[in-house]
Amino acid sequence: MPMAKDFVDLVPAPRSTAQGEGEFVLGEGTALAAAPGTEGAARWLRSTVGAALARPLPPGEAGAPDTVTLRLDPALAPEAYRLTVGTASVELVGGSAAGVFWGAQTFRQLLGPDAYRKACADPGARRGIRAQVVEDAPRFAWRGMMLDVSRHFTPKDGVLRHLDLLAAHKLNVFHFHLTDDQGWRIEIKRFPRLTEVGSWRARSKYGHRASELWRQEPHGGFYTQDDIREIVAYAAERHISVVPEIDIPGHSQAAIAAYPELGNTDVIDTTRLSVWDTWGVNPNVLAPTDNTLRFYEGVLEEVLELFPADMSPFSEFVHIGGDECPKDQWKASATAQARIKELGLTDEDGLQSWFIRHFDRWLADRGRRLIGWDEILEGGLAPGAAVSSWRGYAGGIEAARAGHDVVMCPEQQVYFDHRQAPGTDEPMPIGYVRTLEDVYRFEPVPPQLTEAEARHVLGTQANVWTEVMQDQGRVDYQVFPRLAAFAEVAWSALPAPAARDFADFESRMRSHYPRLDALGVSYRPPGGPLPWQQRPGVLGRPIDGSPPNV
Repeated sequence: MPMAKDFVDLVPAPRSTAQGEGEFVLGEGTALAAAPGTEGAARWLRSTVGAALARPLPPGEAGAPDTVTLRLDPALAPEAYRLTVGTASVELVGGSAAGVFWGAQTFRQLLGPDAYRKACADPGARRGIRAQVVEDAPRFAWRGMMLDVSRHFTPKDGVLRHLDLLAAHKLNVFHFHLTDDQGWRIEIKRFPRLTEVGSWRARSKYGHRASELWRQEPHGGFYTQDDIREIVAYAAERHISVVPEIDIPGHSQAAIAAYPELGNTDVIDTTRLSVWDTWGVNPNVLAPTDNTLRFYEGVLEEVLELFPADMSPFSEFVHIGGDECPKDQWKASATAQARIKELGLTDEDGLQSWFIRHFDRWLADRGRRLIGWDEILEGGLAPGAAVSSWRGYAGGIEAARAGHDVVMCPEQQVYFDHRQAPGTDEPMPIGYVRTLEDVYRFEPVPPQLTEAEARHVLGTQANVWTEVMQDQGRVDYQVFPRLAAFAEVAWSALPAPAARDFADFESRMRSHYPRLDALGVSYRPPGGPLPWQQRPGVLGRPIDGSPPNV
């Protein structure tokens, strides 16, 4: 139910709240009691909230006055929590360690924007929270964001910052898009040229691919294997699953530039290819050879070691892309045509399905699950595979009806590289106009699905492609505040889209913007971009404000 207006405005909205009398004051001597299983949330509270408010939160006795008590209650759903703020003490109960952690995020919100800073600007300030009870649980198990670090690289510290921002909004899946035509971003020790060659390009298109502008300097970077281990561990401490994406068989020019034998050598001279410096759908795809299979098996062996399956609920998944794979080179390739004949396939779509099925079996044999973009439906969906439905709802509907799990992320609703408003002042406008309200009214479960079919919808995620996002500020601008609306869609038990109270959400966002300010997020202000957020003269798509031709 909506929160009463005299409560601190929470985002995402909780399932229920009850108002009490008086308040609890978080003082310099307030203690923190962590029952077994809640130690991680206690560490997080001390290192973030405690540091931000100059409250050391020393260990205390559960239930004692002036104490915040954390404990587990198996009667609650795993990610559910109950936060009881009394005048003398606070109790936070979760169905699991994750539930306690999400409740700790709510506790932080109740303490105000200062709780989001790195250090305390006013140690003597009074930190009061009104007495209340918040009971909450998520609607969807998979609540995610995909970040593309291939088109423009995000350094490790920026990735850790993104994980903190996801956690602050109770999102629990980080889809890590690590390879593409424009850059290979993960160290693979047995194939060092993937990063020596594949992680750098000589220049970058500035703006949409139709733009005549270029950034004439090298761009690149990659994560060492220790960087990846740190990112995965940091995410796990915040109950976030990291799902790596290694693109197969399209979006592979960076890999082919590093190892030319991976390409269709009987069609083009792959030794002349370099890491791609512009945007769009690339014709250079992997050759359907045994050598290619063995190469990517070697890549994935190292990926599986870096992303253990037991870290968090969805860490068994490995994303293999499977999208936007042009078939022209396969049609012209004698090697590819011979492979089609050898396998008894009908056409090149079947060849793409063969790629996907091979790695589905390979991953399943190692206790993992494959997930790919909805093009993996072409030529037949591999048994056990899950689908990221990006080209609208149709792929997700087809997959769910066939008994496959689905993550709904249709570009028409939750691609945050797309424009936030019409008009020419949006920086490098791309794609559909999707306002904050549009995102708030997004519904992940298609009404065409039966109740049984809808259970295959694991959840939803927003996708962030970085072709025209050169730095952290540009990513912030495209993602926020829309990620806050998306988080409420993914977490909260909202009514049907037309019945959602967007005015109430906007009202609560007035309290949320100062939290984002304290975190240093360069979000799009409600009134439009600030002068330094605009990019006048840099071509986007389309340039006339009409819908894109997609």
